[in-house]
Amino acid sequence: MIQKENISSYFQLLQDDICSQLEKEDGKGTFQEDLWEREGGGGGRSRAISGQHIEKGGVNFSAVHGPMPEKISNALGLSAANFFATGVSIVLHPQNPLVPIIHMNVRYFEMDTGHWWFGGGIDLTPHYIVDVEAKFFHQELKKVCDNHHPEFYPRFKKWADDYFYLKHRDETRGIGGIFFDRLNEGEGLSKEALFSYVKDVGEAFCPIYLKLLADNKNKTFTEAEKKWQLLRRGRYVEFNLVWDRGTKFGLDTNGRTESILMSMPPHADWLYNYQPKEGSKEAETQQLLKKGIDWA
Repeated sequence: MIQKENISSYFQLLQDDICSQLEKEDGKGTFQEDLWEREGGGGGRSRAISGQHIEKGGVNFSAVHGPMPEKISNALGLSAANFFATGVSIVLHPQNPLVPIIHMNVRYFEMDTGHWWFGGGIDLTPHYIVDVEAKFFHQELKKVCDNHHPEFYPRFKKWADDYFYLKHRDETRGIGGIFFDRLNEGEGLSKEALFSYVKDVGEAFCPIYLKLLADNKNKTFTEAEKKWQLLRRGRYVEFNLVWDRGTKFGLDTNGRTESILMSMPPHADWLYNYQPKEGSKEAETQQLLKKGIDWA
């Protein structure tokens, strides 16, 4: 059976490959790396980029271990024990408001009680929703899922719709994608088969996002579009700080704060009771921030 060390080593290689491809597409920015150690055990490699097309991006790897905090074990419904968690997490905030924000995470978790599972997903947050791009994004994710299990895409797409949802705004964070957690032998697949799926999800990131970035990074945009980008970034901040379980897990396990909050945009804005003008591109996007849209 595949061991945690093999999974962790793969995630490091994935981080290296994604960083290399992003640097090439940006054409100017390079990743700065911080190596860090967690006081309770383990550590990671945090990499940040600020380039000509990626205004702020983070591609982080971590592998941490130690006694599970009681708050986390209670939330997971598990007995207190030692844990091991490893994964890669990515958030990219582009310069051009016509390029979407993207988030990807692939991870593995196990406890010395024998419990283990995989989690992860990819979701897209366009500042302006473009139908053909939304369809491309979801169709590519569906291909990845269908190669492993016919129920994965519809199930994980709904999971993403429900997860990346700002309840206090009654809107989704973007157009969703796929989200999955606690995948183990209960799926009817072996650990090796589930790891193969997780690897395919991780390796789908660059072909999908680099196309969206290349297609839009050099387009001209207006000051009004830039202002809308800042407002949408504000919604991104709200989700990550209020609802995101990954942020809470990292902070509750004494993870590195700078790495956990690297997902925050460099600039964001909030306007009191802002309402986009009826019939505008902004209003059209706002109306599509809802669950259950069949993009694929």
